[in-house]
Amino acid sequence: MSQPFYMMAGTLVCVGVGTVMFLVSNKPSKTQRKARSGRKSGGGKKFIIGGNWKCETNCKMVDEITVRLNGMGAIPDSMEIYVCPPFPHLATATVDLRSDLAVSSQDCGTMEKYGAFTGDAFAGMLKDVGCEWALLGHSERRQYQKESSALVAAKAAAALKQGLGAVVCIGESKAEREGGMPVMKKVLLDDQMTALLKALGKDAAAWANVVIAYEPVWAIGTGLSATPKQAQETHKLIRDWVAAQVSPQVAKALRIQYGGSVKGNTAKELAQQPDIDGFLVGGSSLKDDFLLIISEADAGLKLR
Repeated sequence: MSQPFYMMAGTLVCVGVGTVMFLVSNKPSKTQRKARSGRKSGGGKKFIIGGNWKCETNCKMVDEITVRLNGMGAIPDSMEIYVCPPFPHLATATVDLRSDLAVSSQDCGTMEKYGAFTGDAFAGMLKDVGCEWALLGHSERRQYQKESSALVAAKAAAALKQGLGAVVCIGESKAEREGGMPVMKKVLLDDQMTALLKALGKDAAAWANVVIAYEPVWAIGTGLSATPKQAQETHKLIRDWVAAQVSPQVAKALRIQYGGSVKGNTAKELAQQPDIDGFLVGGSSLKDDFLLIISEADAGLKLR
C-alpha cells in the first residue's frame, strides 16, 4: 500500500481515539448529581417554605436564582425549604442547587411505571432525577388543565408510592370566599380534601408525607392576601376536618402551608399563626424577597 494511505489511516485512528476520549471525558458523571437532603424527616415539625417558579424562568434566570439561593445563610433548624422549577430546568436544579434545598416538580402523572406516556412525567422518573417533592393540584392547573380533585388525589397517591412527598394544593375563588363558610366548606372539604382522603385512606404513614398548601385563588398573583386572621381560620378549619375524618394525631402532625401572595412584609405576622405551618411562594420566589420571607418567617416563629 502507498505511504499516503498509511498516513490517512493513522490520522483516522487518531481522530477516532480522540473523539472517544472527548466523549468519555465529557460524559456527565453520576457523582455530579448531589445526594439531596432538603426534605426533612424527624427532628420535630418543620415550618416548610416552597418557592414555585411556575413557567417564569429561562436559563439565565435559573442561574441567577441558583446563585442567590446557594449564597444564602444556613437554613434555620426550624425550617425546610423547597423550590419548584419548571420541568426543563429540573435536572439543572438538582445538580446545581445546594443539597439542603429540596427540589420539587410542579406536577406528576398517575402512572405507576416507565412507559409510553408521551408528555407525562412518571413520579419514579422525577425521584430518579433528584426530586424530593411533587407539587400537585395548583389552582392554575385546576383552572387551565381542568384537573379535578379526584385526578389531583390520584397524582398524590402516585407520588407517594414512588417515594416523593406530595404538596397538595387546595383553595377557593373570590366568589366562593364571598359565599361564606358553607360554600368554602363545600369546596375545600367536601370536594378537595374528601378526594384526597378517598385516595389515601386513613394511613398515617401516607399522610406523614403530605403537605396541604392552602391557596386562596383570589389572592394569587393579585397582590392581595388573606389577613393573618382569615388565613388562620381557614387553616384551622382544614386541620379540624382532618382530625375528625382521619385522626387527631395526623391532624396535629400535618403541615398546612399558606399560599396567597406571601411577601417579606407579610411573612412575619402570618408565621405567628398557630395553624400556619409554612408558605407556598409564587412570584416572590424569583426575587431577593424570597430570602426576606425566610428570615421574617423565622422571626415570626420565635414569637409564637
